[in-house]
Amino acid sequence: MIHSGLLLLQRDHLGGRVAKAGRPPLADKLFKVGTTLAGVYVLAIIAIMVMHLGSESWPIWEEEGVAGFITGTDWNAVEDRESFGALPYILGTLITSAIAMTIALPLSIGIAMFVMIVPKRIGQPMGYLIELLEAVPSVVYGLWGLFVFRIYFRDLVEKPLHDAFGDSIFLFSGTPFGLDVLSASIILAIMIIPTISAVSREVMLAVPHQQKEAAYMLGSTTWEMFKLAVFPYSKAGLIGAAILGLGRAIGETMAVTMLIGNTIGAAAMPQSLFHPSQTMSSIIANEFIEASPASIHMPALIGVGLVLLLVAMLVNIIAHYIVTRMLRVREGAIRN
Repeated sequence: MIHSGLLLLQRDHLGGRVAKAGRPPLADKLFKVGTTLAGVYVLAIIAIMVMHLGSESWPIWEEEGVAGFITGTDWNAVEDRESFGALPYILGTLITSAIAMTIALPLSIGIAMFVMIVPKRIGQPMGYLIELLEAVPSVVYGLWGLFVFRIYFRDLVEKPLHDAFGDSIFLFSGTPFGLDVLSASIILAIMIIPTISAVSREVMLAVPHQQKEAAYMLGSTTWEMFKLAVFPYSKAGLIGAAILGLGRAIGETMAVTMLIGNTIGAAAMPQSLFHPSQTMSSIIANEFIEASPASIHMPALIGVGLVLLLVAMLVNIIAHYIVTRMLRVREGAIRN
């Protein structure tokens, strides 16, 4: 007690201020208020967006009904015969994003691992290049995919797959043309690889160096070092990088619009990898300018935008829930 009192007096003598027992400092109160306001601001923006999109798209919900619009496949903007359903575009968005993530995630983590283990004179410039690729506009990827990639991909990949498996596996049925679900998904994967790999690299570099050295001292190979020392400590960050890439994939517009074929209505239902389709963002980009405010075409497009926002939020919520469950299981296994 005496020693503690002397320390407090010394701090006061040096100009420090000792807070009264039981009262947090003013800086802590201001920090708590600031973070609370920031959180409320984000929630308020999301709520305003949902309410505005809901009010602007209300005519389509009255006309088609919630279930009818979400599960419908017709898309007819002709006056007096208007009928709108968003199911083909919802499925197109989810399928292209899923294929893109399946391709991009392992490649991105592999790139991040390679950049970590190569000499610094090679890894550092590669890291800069990855970050530069992340800044390339999506329309550039779309133009390259439209005029260069799809031609070679159609002739060297899609046609051989169709000739070999088209009659027996429905995924490879249809006529390969290069403007289809698979081409759009691969371009989408190429676009999100820089995002996931850059974040994954920073997450893995944040693992304490002692953990890696300890794995090597125990005789681990490079792969075993990643498996035992890097991945367990960076799992949450790697899943966060995947969620970030998934968010970009779901909302991507221009590159997908150029390569997915842009069919409408029931024809946009993804029937195979070589079948043209359309996503929620691409249907909005293609028809928003031509939509008449006097009809329900405009509310239908705004309704698709509302569904896109809700789907993106739902996917992120599910992903965060899975991350939380995985971390809890991991912690329980470590403790046991």
